Amino acid sequence: MSSQEIPEEKHLPSEQGDAHHGGVAVADDPFADPGLPVHKPRIQDIDERAARRSERTVAFLFTLSMLATIGFIASYVIFPVDKIVYIFPIGKVSALNFSLGMTLGTALFCIGAGAVHWARTLMSDVEVAAERHEIAAPPEVKAQVLQDFADGARESGIGRRPLIRNTMIGALAMLPLSAVVIMRDLGPLPEDKLRKTIWAKGKLLINDNTDEPLRPEDVLVGSLTFARPEGLDVHAHDFQTQIAKAALMIVRIQPDDIKDKQELAWSHDGIVAYSKICTHVGCPISLYEQQTHHVLCPCHQSTFDLSDGARVIFGPAGHALPQLRIGVNDEGFLEALGDFEEPVGPAFWERG
Repeated sequence: MSSQEIPEEKHLPSEQGDAHHGGVAVADDPFADPGLPVHKPRIQDIDERAARRSERTVAFLFTLSMLATIGFIASYVIFPVDKIVYIFPIGKVSALNFSLGMTLGTALFCIGAGAVHWARTLMSDVEVAAERHEIAAPPEVKAQVLQDFADGARESGIGRRPLIRNTMIGALAMLPLSAVVIMRDLGPLPEDKLRKTIWAKGKLLINDNTDEPLRPEDVLVGSLTFARPEGLDVHAHDFQTQIAKAALMIVRIQPDDIKDKQELAWSHDGIVAYSKICTHVGCPISLYEQQTHHVLCPCHQSTFDLSDGARVIFGPAGHALPQLRIGVNDEGFLEALGDFEEPVGPAFWERG
């Protein structure tokens, strides 16, 4: 082969390119690796006083996160669920929701801000290029990784800056307490709120339709009347919560038709008062059949016999409707002689 037949090698790597790029990139490669920029030291790298200021800043943020977490927990105790406050420029908001959001947001933000400030001012910012390797790293690479981790821990200063380390551990340890407190919302606290209503001895029976106290002559035989306790304002913020337990239905039955002795003793001249809340899932009962003295829940057709202690005669309800003991005061108005003897509504208490 003659020398004229040998192709001209125009794109062979130059010696200078080989030396600079390790023989990987060619001289005129438009996608050549430009390399890493020159490292510029930060002020914290050369001035220990600046490093101390950054350390105190990070510690302050972690400490503020701990205080915010404590504030989050305290908010559950301090603010009632129904408390409304005015906050400019938001307007009227729930004090509990606002305090929980602000404290939890502050706790999370301070941990993040502290970590970012720590990384940008005190941790090593030297960029290191690492070649890609297979997933199954050889032993020498594993050893190098462990060494790099140890070097990173040393360069971060976590060992010689106990103030940052301790406050960070405190902030991260206390933050999960917020999740524990949130578990309160999974259900009511162990109190007797569901076992009692606002009915009490001497409270008048107020007609739901007329808002007037009921007299015995207002309740006719075969009629169905709905009532609420005296003093329960329909415009009150907790009206729905209270009426859901205290709603009452009143019927008048001929005393001779009442089969249950306790029902007769707790009635007044054949007027009986029972909870309006179905014992299945808490629906309001509103259908009454005067010939049989049966009431029907429209949700799942649970049927109760009001002439026989409101016992269940059909449907999924678990137990009879609670009866309210009533009487007549000196002015001739129907009044309660106490609260219900058992919790109203669904039969949670039978399994408690």
